[in-house]
Amino acid sequence: MNRSEPNSGKVWLAGAGPGDAGLLTVKAKEAMDQADVIVYDALVSLEILSQIPGGCRLIDVGKRSGHHPVRQEEINRILLEEAGKGYRVLRLKGGDPFLFGRGGEELESLKEAQIPYEVIPGVTSVTAVPAYAGIPVTHRDLTSSLHIVTGHARKDGTSRINYPALAAMDATLVFLMGIGAMDEIVNGLQEAGMSGDTPAAVLEKGTTAGQRRVTSTLARLCRDAGAADIGTPAIILVGQVCLLGEAFQWAEKRVLGGRQILITRPRQRASKLGGSLRGLGAQVIELPAISTAMIFPNADFGKVMENFADKGEEAWLVFTSPAGVQVFFELLERMNLDIRWLWRRRVPVKLAAIGSATARELRQFGLAADLVPHQYCAAELGKALALSVKAGSQIVIVRAREGSEQLIPPLYEQGLQVIDVPIYETVYEGHEQIKELVVKAFGGGEIDAVTFTSASTVHGFVKTIKDIDYTAVQAVCIGEQTAAAAREYRMNTVISTEATIASIIDKITELYGR
Repeated sequence: MNRSEPNSGKVWLAGAGPGDAGLLTVKAKEAMDQADVIVYDALVSLEILSQIPGGCRLIDVGKRSGHHPVRQEEINRILLEEAGKGYRVLRLKGGDPFLFGRGGEELESLKEAQIPYEVIPGVTSVTAVPAYAGIPVTHRDLTSSLHIVTGHARKDGTSRINYPALAAMDATLVFLMGIGAMDEIVNGLQEAGMSGDTPAAVLEKGTTAGQRRVTSTLARLCRDAGAADIGTPAIILVGQVCLLGEAFQWAEKRVLGGRQILITRPRQRASKLGGSLRGLGAQVIELPAISTAMIFPNADFGKVMENFADKGEEAWLVFTSPAGVQVFFELLERMNLDIRWLWRRRVPVKLAAIGSATARELRQFGLAADLVPHQYCAAELGKALALSVKAGSQIVIVRAREGSEQLIPPLYEQGLQVIDVPIYETVYEGHEQIKELVVKAFGGGEIDAVTFTSASTVHGFVKTIKDIDYTAVQAVCIGEQTAAAAREYRMNTVISTEATIASIIDKITELYGR
């Protein structure tokens, strides 16, 4: 973690929304990417936490009903201490920080200590959770107002709710943090004169893959919620608008609605897969169990490039991943070379790519691959090269330090000259707190499938996520080699029809789609 300049510490007080990462505001995401330290609550979803950059330090101050591991005074002290050291601190709270989130108390301490701060509002569960259940909190034909009430009692245990005033209103009532006081709330409203036939609902884990809705009446709500074993976090909704949920429900009807998928692609390339799955309604945990790190200084690369394509009829550059393409050109830049250098060699240079994604990455640099195997894997790339490369040609493979062993044997069998140059290495990473939450999610059966795009992502996942039953993991693999690695740990494996991200998405839809 890199500390900011001395005396430049600041605090962002931000809302993370009710759980769906798509409801995290752009400004909150920007602060997340810039922060040195993130102080977060229990209600910040795992999906959102999994997007935190690897170099950031996490401090869990999570508070749940009936269990307060960190007192508010201690949270205030942590913010002052970390910002006082010059760190950029993100105080990340579920929902909106100013709606029963005690954000005002935290600002008071920052103001007194003259610590610079910004407030980033968040999407509140008051409106978002009902919306994901198909319930508009206002409707001109059904209600004239909306009232937000905290279900928490005072410190002495007495209620702070004015039931007669609420019961007299033609209103939608939203009770936050009220599950533990549900009996008191429904009884208090009825004793104050509200009809027991008034529509009511309890909405659990709204906006997430685990969201559930129980619609009932005020008189029967406790019984029906108990029968459904409703837990926290949840909100209680009272009013005629509750009747609209059945007709207007939409979130569960999405293709992957109600599904939670964990993706293990390298952090640099997780966005496309995650975005596509979210677009289909899935909740996505991004666990970049690996990342790529350029090997630099790299004397071997410099020596090989110095003598590259200086004899024979032609020379081949072989790329086995999009990351390899990126790192190759970064290394050329470090050597004060650019793309023109490739065409100044003594013999023609040809390019091979392991698959369509790698070929597309070459296109970003204005280059077209001369060879892409029909099946996107190392073994098929080796076979295709063995059939295409002229005798006496030079082949230089630029790839990860621990590359597939299946690529080179077909080339040696043809008597071809092969130079295998490691230009990047795989780094295993992950926040300990997030690992623990992922393990807990697996234990609760909350994760439907895990995607693997290479054997290294399988090994990275196993090194990162321990103490789980791998036989219960549904692995969706991009190819046979990746599936073989997953089977080493006795995972349940399926293989996408093609070695592409689109095909992985199709396979997940086939398995879990509506």
